[in-house]
Amino acid sequence: MRLINRNTDYAIKALLHIAGNSSGRFPVSELSDVLKIPHPFLRKILQVLQKEGILLSSKGKGGGFALAIPPKRIYLTDVMKIFQGSLELDHCLYRKELCPDIKTCPLRRKILSLEKRFVQELASITIQSLLDDKP
Repeated sequence: MRLINRNTDYAIKALLHIAGNSSGRFPVSELSDVLKIPHPFLRKILQVLQKEGILLSSKGKGGGFALAIPPKRIYLTDVMKIFQGSLELDHCLYRKELCPDIKTCPLRRKILSLEKRFVQELASITIQSLLDDKP
């Protein structure tokens, strides 16, 4: 099971860097160099975040990406949903088909309970709280 995919990881790293530095706008080239993320790949991720209203972008000299909303309002679950879709721990698949015991399975009930608590915990994490936890 992979909790966070590469796109989400890169998006969070970029958001943390932008939020943690008050230098205004960040060009993709600068973020790419600092974060060691391939430029074209990072550009696409930042464009998605801009389209979703999390980042602002401007072109030209002094242009780049900046936060569109405060870091305390950017939730980890929102970023995860943008790049990964819904947050589910188990799809109850058996050989690529839905398990026939899905309605009666005691393990599924336990997993759904864990999933609910897990998502609630994730929902409390913001970019600001991650910045505040930095050593």
